Amino acid sequence: MKHFLSIQDLTHEEISSLLDKADDLKEKRKRGKIISELEHKTLVMLFEKSSTRTRISFEVAMRELGGGSIYMNQADTQLGRGESIADTAKVISRYAHAIAARVNDHCTLIEFAEHSTIPVINALSDLEHPCQLLADLMTIREYKGHLKGLTLSWIGDGNNVCNSAIIACSLEGMHINIATPRGYEPDQNIVIQARELGGSITLTDNPEDAAAGADVLYTDVWVSMGDEAETMKRLNDFKEYQINNKLLQYAKNNVTVLHCLPAHRGEEITGDVADGQHSAILDQAENRLHTQKALLLSLIR
Repeated sequence: MKHFLSIQDLTHEEISSLLDKADDLKEKRKRGKIISELEHKTLVMLFEKSSTRTRISFEVAMRELGGGSIYMNQADTQLGRGESIADTAKVISRYAHAIAARVNDHCTLIEFAEHSTIPVINALSDLEHPCQLLADLMTIREYKGHLKGLTLSWIGDGNNVCNSAIIACSLEGMHINIATPRGYEPDQNIVIQARELGGSITLTDNPEDAAAGADVLYTDVWVSMGDEAETMKRLNDFKEYQINNKLLQYAKNNVTVLHCLPAHRGEEITGDVADGQHSAILDQAENRLHTQKALLLSLIR
């Protein structure tokens, strides 16, 4: 694996290896063990969109692995003034050891990777959010003990995280139910690719049907970055797609609830569920750090 642009860039075996490494790193951190494998290495983070968890987890990951990071938003680079992606990628490749890019258009990532001689990591695009799914898989495995054969039910917008979840579940032998309002389905090509991988996928507009028998319930915000102009329409379209105690009754008794955050309590999830006994949301957020450490160690030479 030279770059990490999509969860499809990993095989089942590579995912398992990364999760095992993340488990080990998490345990070592608890024991206070110092790791300096990335000493004198630098990660450049180029972000066209704002970030909390992704930025902090990558910065802390590099610091705790002995390296450093440089954060640049759109205003900090010459890209906004006409410099080409190709030139930017080639120059950064002379300075740093990896690039984590959060972009508006997935095509930007692909172009970065084509011209970069160092690893490029998808820190979120309009199509996928693969770093999030590594943390999600780690969390599910922590809570359930395994991945294969589980049912994950996605409730809400068929967005970039949903797209990555579809592929991840297909690679790990998990069934995925997806309940979205009509017009908000996940990317059709992603669904086709996942089915070609042997994925078991059910698409519906009924959240109760999707939640039935679920081992994991997962949701995300109804209004993603860039969709703010549609806020009122989306709030109306998604009002029946909330994870609440009523919906939990359709899932298994030991269901685990995930949310990649930020959470808008009272919209896509109620506060009592987000903070309740079934929630793994904070562990899920923490695991961004451990899985991204494992990813960085696998990519940076």
